[in-house]
Amino acid sequence: MSEIAQGRLIGVGVGPGDPELMTLKAVRALGAADVVAYFAKLGNNSHARAIAHPHFRAGAEELPLGYPVTTEMPKDEAPYRTAITGFYEEAAQAVAAHLQAGRTVAVLSEGDPLFYGSYMHLHVRLAHLYPTEVIAGVTGMSGCWSQAGTPIAQGDDVLSILPGTLSEAELARRLKGTDAAVIMKVGRNLPKIRRALAVAGRLERALYVERGTMTGSLCEKLATRGDAPAPYFAIVLVPGWEIRA
Repeated sequence: MSEIAQGRLIGVGVGPGDPELMTLKAVRALGAADVVAYFAKLGNNSHARAIAHPHFRAGAEELPLGYPVTTEMPKDEAPYRTAITGFYEEAAQAVAAHLQAGRTVAVLSEGDPLFYGSYMHLHVRLAHLYPTEVIAGVTGMSGCWSQAGTPIAQGDDVLSILPGTLSEAELARRLKGTDAAVIMKVGRNLPKIRRALAVAGRLERALYVERGTMTGSLCEKLATRGDAPAPYFAIVLVPGWEIRA
């Protein structure tokens, strides 16, 4: 892995879910790639592959990269960190083997590759060794606020992107200090997120969007949504733009 090879690494953003939100550049890259790699939990199908598969080049080799763990153990504990770091090292080696052989490898990423995307773990290990390109993708949050038809920020509004895994107190603190917010990683954190929004005085403006841009999507006020755990593809939007210009 120490020498520059002729193979090319391409991080391909495939958008938030609606296949029609893939960019023309992403489609062209997939039509030319020798190998298409994608992440998924072991034993599960890849959502990114489902979006992009119609655009794979005929005969392209597929390289599934299966996470050994996702939410089975706490992410801040040593066993998780050891398992996931080892996984990314092995995934990078698997991709590098194709690059070293002179192949173009497209790595799929839901949304945008460099925004909370697993692709970035390959990028930091390989981009300095091989010719690399990153193709931007429509993010899940922009897909969700577009579907909701909700202006999220304007003028001097400050927009904060917050993971729902933060502590309740930290979420409330940050929500108090911003004009607009997007809360990701909702899942089982939904009750905590709701409480933090209430403490920050932002609950009534918050919108819950599930499976944004996909089949079966829904959008409703978070205040009226129950506390049952949210699915993986869920997001909370707190619109800014409270004073209309």
